[in-house]
Amino acid sequence: MTPAEDMPPAGEPSTDVPSGADPQELIAAYVGTARWFGGKGRPFRVSGARRLGEVPGCVPGGPRVALDLVTVSYDDGGPDEYYQLPLAFYPDPEERLEHALVGLWTDDDYGTCYVYDAVHDREAMACWLRSFAEPPEGSLSFHRVPGHELDLETHSTLFSGEQSNSSVAFGEDSLLKVFRRITPGVNPDIAIHDVLTRAGSDHVAALYGWLECRALRREGDTGDAVLQLAMLQQFLRTATDGWELALASVRNLFGEGDLRADEVGGDFAGESARLGEALAEVHRSLAEHFGTEQRPQADVDRLADAMHRRLGEALPVVPDLEPYADDLRRAFDALRAIGGVAVQRVHGDLHLGQTLRTVRGWKIVDFEGEPAKPLAERVLPDSPWRDVAGMLRSFDYAPRVVERAWDDDQAGAVDQRAYRAAEWAQRNRDAFLEAYAGRELSEEEHALLAAYVADKAVYETVYETRNRPSWVGIPLEAVARIGVS
Repeated sequence: MTPAEDMPPAGEPSTDVPSGADPQELIAAYVGTARWFGGKGRPFRVSGARRLGEVPGCVPGGPRVALDLVTVSYDDGGPDEYYQLPLAFYPDPEERLEHALVGLWTDDDYGTCYVYDAVHDREAMACWLRSFAEPPEGSLSFHRVPGHELDLETHSTLFSGEQSNSSVAFGEDSLLKVFRRITPGVNPDIAIHDVLTRAGSDHVAALYGWLECRALRREGDTGDAVLQLAMLQQFLRTATDGWELALASVRNLFGEGDLRADEVGGDFAGESARLGEALAEVHRSLAEHFGTEQRPQADVDRLADAMHRRLGEALPVVPDLEPYADDLRRAFDALRAIGGVAVQRVHGDLHLGQTLRTVRGWKIVDFEGEPAKPLAERVLPDSPWRDVAGMLRSFDYAPRVVERAWDDDQAGAVDQRAYRAAEWAQRNRDAFLEAYAGRELSEEEHALLAAYVADKAVYETVYETRNRPSWVGIPLEAVARIGVS
């Protein structure tokens, strides 16, 4: 393998000699089918790879574990992307890991080996845990946050549902999130969890540590770039996904005949209010520790311009937006009179699926921001009302998803469910917003929130059109309500 052109390796590059196949081709075949690969549907190739280092916690008889960073280049001319591939090297085949086989090749460091994706291997992941427990010196830096002693006797379990990263639980003690797509710089998920953990926040899973390395920049540049590769945090074993709780509440409502949303045992409004309070506390902590800025009207005008631009880009993709375009434009133009906006660090991609309900209350997770945005944009201060808008849209989605899956098309039943879905959504949006704000919103806040909600709904129509066309009616219904008093 050869290092990528624009980001040479932290140490010596790996120069594997293929055994029957080119290692980069084997890696490309594996990466192309991985859940976490973001380039599906685009022609690509692995144009380079580098060895970032070896995970040092290996034991006699166990695998050698190394972290490689592969460069993915696209034939359509888009920018290169970098993906982390933790690899476990075995001299003989491991049948238990056949599903995670990357390939067989000769590696400069380890010889001819069967190479597996290490997150699937308990022996390999134990090396990570031992390295966090006693951080060694080396090209890989294992950082620890004081206050928690790791359980080294437990074994790892890979979470199968993860999309953009790989999460591995160590028993009931801790959870390791391995970042797959890597961008040089400080990962906001680590930065925010570090600050909130040290501040004693009750609304995040405590950070136990993180892994990073430094990579030399291109020849002729000065300095190097930090690559943050993984974070180790508290495992919330009693947690229930907020999205699943909301869906269960809606199912309970639909199954209770003619009862109203506030009359059924599964009423969710109390949880929505507690979630609003939790978000308000997190926003206050972020403002205290990261600071706030007051942006002038010129910046707000640029925000409105960006919303207009996204609408213009969405209209050819979703022609059904056209009847509502004027109302959307008026919502965006209302920003031009608010006089400025306060910004701070925020979540950036908040919805019910980014929340967990535990016996100790609500936790908010995944502070990486919107994955499709460059890291430089994800770490920029933004208005807290963007997070609020994301939650309001999520409360609208939950009942509509259940409504579409409900198996009862008797006369009148469909209209009744639509009415009750709207009632559930409104009740929970109101409970959340009232608890979050704790007061009446100003006219400027109403305008800002309405614009963020509208912009989010436009984004959703494009996403659903491209990924789940049968769901596009959900955001279109929300767009149709814009401008209706």
